[in-house]
Amino acid sequence: QVQLVESGGGLVQAGGSLRLSCAASGSIFSINSMDWFRQAPGKQRELVATITSRGSTNYEDSVKGRFTISRENAKNTVYLQMNSLKPEDTAVYYCRADIATSATRWKRYWGQGTQVTVSS
Repeated sequence: QVQLVESGGGLVQAGGSLRLSCAASGSIFSINSMDWFRQAPGKQRELVATITSRGSTNYEDSVKGRFTISRENAKNTVYLQMNSLKPEDTAVYYCRADIATSATRWKRYWGQGTQVTVSS
């Protein structure tokens, strides 16, 4: 059984910083891309940042220059460093990962989400 567990959310003032972590555990053979999504109240879930197994990254336009995604493969963990936070960054943040439990068995997993609230 594979699980993704996020941590690091909380309440922060505008202009502040938070660092989210997402650790994968269980019977893991390999991890491909790892992503961060967010969902604000009344809005659809949106992709915030992606990092491939080789470390290539991509960001949603509104977070470019403020957020940094990284991963530590030895710990099966992905991070999201969020700086210069704005009230519009308030959302539940979810991690997602494509994980293989064997050489031929891949599946997409989601974490349970962590709340980020930015006050003005």
